[in-house]
Amino acid sequence: MEHIALYRAWRPQSFQDMVGQQHIIRTLQNAIREGRLSHAYLFCGPRGTGKTSAAKILAKAVNCEKGPAPEPCNECDSCRRITSGAVMDVLEIDAASNRGVEEIRDLREKVKYAPTEVRHKVYIIDEVHMLTTEAFNALLKTLEEPPPHVMFILATTEPHRLPATVISRCQRFDFRRVSLEEQSERLQLICQQEGITAEDEAIQYIARLSDGGMRDALSILDQIASFTDGHVSYQQVLDMTGGIPSAQFAELAKTLLEGDVGGMLQMIESFMQEGKSADKCMENLLYYFRDLLMIKMVPAAEKLTERVLDPQDFREMAQAFSRNQLFAMIDTLNHYQTEMKYAVQPQMLFEVALLKICGIPQQEQHAGHENTTVNVSNSVPNSEVQQLKRQLAELEKKLERAVQGGLGSGAGSDASGAQSNRPATRTAAPRISSTAKLPSGLASYVAQRNSPEFVAAEGKWNGVLQAVKEEKVTIHAWFVNGEPVSALEDSVLVAFKNDIHRETTEKPANKQVIESVMARILGKPCRLVTMMLKDWNDAVQGAAEPAKESLELELPSEGGEGSKEPWVDEALQMFGDDLVVIKE
Repeated sequence: MEHIALYRAWRPQSFQDMVGQQHIIRTLQNAIREGRLSHAYLFCGPRGTGKTSAAKILAKAVNCEKGPAPEPCNECDSCRRITSGAVMDVLEIDAASNRGVEEIRDLREKVKYAPTEVRHKVYIIDEVHMLTTEAFNALLKTLEEPPPHVMFILATTEPHRLPATVISRCQRFDFRRVSLEEQSERLQLICQQEGITAEDEAIQYIARLSDGGMRDALSILDQIASFTDGHVSYQQVLDMTGGIPSAQFAELAKTLLEGDVGGMLQMIESFMQEGKSADKCMENLLYYFRDLLMIKMVPAAEKLTERVLDPQDFREMAQAFSRNQLFAMIDTLNHYQTEMKYAVQPQMLFEVALLKICGIPQQEQHAGHENTTVNVSNSVPNSEVQQLKRQLAELEKKLERAVQGGLGSGAGSDASGAQSNRPATRTAAPRISSTAKLPSGLASYVAQRNSPEFVAAEGKWNGVLQAVKEEKVTIHAWFVNGEPVSALEDSVLVAFKNDIHRETTEKPANKQVIESVMARILGKPCRLVTMMLKDWNDAVQGAAEPAKESLELELPSEGGEGSKEPWVDEALQMFGDDLVVIKE
């Protein structure tokens, strides 16, 4: 007899055969029992969790000759024919192959006719997210108000791709991943029925590999049972799937902890020689450090992960790492795992990631020593800092009193009697105009802002913008936000309100296009110079204002003796020699 794949042979034929979806099974059975069935259902969830199986079981339950019943009998003619797919009134449609509006229009026309073989017409649309937008729109009205003899069951793994108008017309059921315990029990039952001997560790590892999908678990079991002649061991599962036991990961983690680069590279090479893939090793190692972190931070962490077979071994290894080390390792592995998707040599990236991790324990220890040293050294000068702050506050108060008193109201010594060591005679500090403080060359642009050259360039500016637009419209979109403000010799200064517009315009490729257009329109070679409009306005305003008055201090001449006014020195220190003019 021809072999049938295990996932097909063991497909659930009744609600009680389904694994791990009790919240959905109970709701559907109660709806059948109370006669409260909906006209449209949406089954969504990960692959291999029983969506299509539940749809077929529901179709049998509502059309069973002994029902409608919470469980199909699977013995009557209707149940057996629906199971074999021979009933024309129960249609399973693959939306990936029938995704167009024409197929949906054809379905809409056939919905009108009453069923000929069973009680209800049931349309099971699998992978419904593959329908086009037009097909969804064509389905909406029929989905909302179908004839009383029709039921729609939509199944998808990507419900976020469905229009909200479709979801709102259905009762939605979210299928969850099957737990490790439920999968293990189901796999052991199937092994007993199929005459397969399997170790408990092998069953658990197969369940972990399936990521909550019962179909994936049965496919892996079927493949390994064929390879091992009906006896499935843990080591054989590792060899077949390319997995790595946690004991080897513990050895690898030990080399990382000790910074043993040579031992780490040898282990990676042995993994590759055994046929392991670098991306799978990276993924498993990432999960390993995640489990170490969970066990270190949470007391009963073995319940939070399905990969820990021996919690005691994990606890011993977790104690060897600090939390910061584990966080840093997970961050590093996660970064390189993302990069590995596009790498030509994934093994090289795996090695680089582990080489980087090798230095993390030493870096953490070094950082700890540095922090200790800094804390000790910073605690010493704390009093001196406070003293300096008090002195600064006193100087500010004295200067404020001096300004309020006119800075020249009296002479004599300070209340404290302190003498100044500054020479009594000083030359007056020069007055500094605002334009002298401008960036190099900007003063010349400010002076030429109304020059005939600029007026001529400004008159042709619309032509420049239009020519840039004809050359490349994307450059024009950024350059049009600039405003010409001055011209100097062979350059035109353009000011921008937004920094990103200026930066994009300044890109060499864009700037070259603009300068070539300017040379053509203005009739001479021109350079483009840019700046921010705010800075330009400040420069123009500063040039228009009269020179700022310098701070003047009247100091009585003491014939070469030191100053008896300490606040004069304080003013010099605070404002600088250039802003203070001392009148003797």
